[in-house]
Amino acid sequence: MSRILIIDDDDQLRRSFEKLLKEEGYDVRSAASGETGLQQVRKEMPDLVMLDMRLPGMNGFETFKLLHEMDPKLPVIIMTAYGTTETAIEATKMGAHDYILKPFDIPDMLKIIRQALEAGRFMRSRVDMDALPEDIQGEAIIGRSRPMQDVYKAIGRVSPTEATVLIRGESGTGKELVARAIYQHSLRAQRPFLVINCVAIPENLLESELFGYEKGAFTGAAHRRVGKVEQAHGGTVFLDEIGDMPFSIQAKILRLLQERSIERLGGRETIPVDVRIIAATNRDLERALEEGRFREDLYYRLKVVTIWLPPLRERIEDIPRLSQYFLSRHASEVGVNSPVLTEEAKEVLKGYSWPGNVRELGNTLQKALIFNRGAPIRPEDVSQAISNRNGGRKGTGDPEQSIRQWVHETLDSGPQEHLFDRCMDRFASVLISEALLVTGGNRSKAAKLLGVSRPTLHSKIEKYNLRFETTIREETAS
Repeated sequence: MSRILIIDDDDQLRRSFEKLLKEEGYDVRSAASGETGLQQVRKEMPDLVMLDMRLPGMNGFETFKLLHEMDPKLPVIIMTAYGTTETAIEATKMGAHDYILKPFDIPDMLKIIRQALEAGRFMRSRVDMDALPEDIQGEAIIGRSRPMQDVYKAIGRVSPTEATVLIRGESGTGKELVARAIYQHSLRAQRPFLVINCVAIPENLLESELFGYEKGAFTGAAHRRVGKVEQAHGGTVFLDEIGDMPFSIQAKILRLLQERSIERLGGRETIPVDVRIIAATNRDLERALEEGRFREDLYYRLKVVTIWLPPLRERIEDIPRLSQYFLSRHASEVGVNSPVLTEEAKEVLKGYSWPGNVRELGNTLQKALIFNRGAPIRPEDVSQAISNRNGGRKGTGDPEQSIRQWVHETLDSGPQEHLFDRCMDRFASVLISEALLVTGGNRSKAAKLLGVSRPTLHSKIEKYNLRFETTIREETAS
C-alpha cells in the first residue's frame, strides 16, 4: 500500500484528502506545517508528498527544498492556487514531480498521483542484473547466455556516459528494465527519471505532455503548464515506443537532442534543458525510414549507442533461470511455498517459441501457479497455461514454424519480381484482416490493437482492398 503525506494547514482540505485517498486504497498521513511534515518524513519515509505552497512559518517552497535535499527521489506534488503558479513552476524545475491547481479536478489529481507514485517506484526500485533468484530484491534482468552477456556489457559501458541510447527488441523482451538499469548506474541516478509512452498518450496530447504549454495556447489552457522534459531537468527521460511517435513531434525531439532546448506549445521562449534521452522501440525503424514515417536525422541522432535485446527463442538456455525467478516472484502472491517446476515442464517451456518473450513467460508461469495449487508444475500444466494465454485456442504449436514453412514453399517456386514486398503485403493483409475480425470490424479498436494510427490503418485497408460490412455499420452507428 502506497503511503502519501499531505502537508497543508487547511484542516478541512486535509480531512477531505484523507477520506478520498483512503477510499482509493492509499495509506494517508497529514501535517499542518512544513516543520511537522519534515519531521514525519524523517520518521517514516512516505512514497509521495503533497505539499501546499502557502504554509504558516516555513513556506511550501522552503519546505520543498529541504525535502529535496533529504531525498531527491521522493516524488513531491505541489498544491497551489492561481496566484502562486510561478512558484510551483519554479519548484517543478528544481525537481518537484508536478503541480496541481486549486480548486482540484479530482480525476486529474488522482491521475497525477498515480503517475508520481509510478515515477517514484521506477527511481527507487532496484534492477538487478544476472543475480541468483534468492538474491534479487526488486526487479531483475535474468540470463547468462552469450546474447545477454553482450547486453550487460553494453549497459556497463554506456551507463556512466551522457550518450543517447536506443534500445531495440521485440515486445516483451525487457526494454524498460534495461532503460532503468542504465539510469540507476548513471551519473544522473539521483535526479528524476520520467517515462513517456509514445503510444499510450493520444497524439493530440503528446506534444503538450512532453513540452508543456503557455496560457491560451489552446482552448482550456487557462495557465502555464511545464512538460515532462522540463520537469526532468538534470535527469533522464525514457521515450518508450518512439517508433510510433507522430512525425510532427519527431522534429521537436530532434531539436531537443541537437540544441538541448525546447519551446512550450503556444510559446516563443527558448527554454534550455539538460536531460539525457533513452529511447526504445520494437518497430523496424529502417522500414519506417523507407516509408517516410520516421525522420532520418532523428534516427541517426537516437542511435548513438544501440542495445539490441534478443528474443527469448534465441536464448532458450536462459529459460530455466527465468522460470525460477518468476515462480519465486509470484509464489507469495498465490500463497505457494517453494514452487517446483519439473524437468519435463522445463523442456516444454524451452520448446515453445514465446512470441510475447519474457513477459509472456512470466504471465504463463503465474497462471500455472494459480491453477496448480502448489503441486509440482508438470508439462500438461504448462501447455494448458500457454493455451489459455493464446485465448483458449487449441494447439500450442510453434507459429514461427508455420510461417517458415509458408516462406519455404514460396521460395521453392523460384525467383520472382518484388517477392519480398508481395510477401510482406500478404502478411500485413492477413494481420489487418484478423485484427478487424477480433475487434468486430471497429477500425479504431483495430488500429489501437495493431499499434498504428487510424490514418495508417485506413491507408492499408485501401491498399489491400479489404472490405468489411461490420466496419461500416459500427462506425456509422458511432
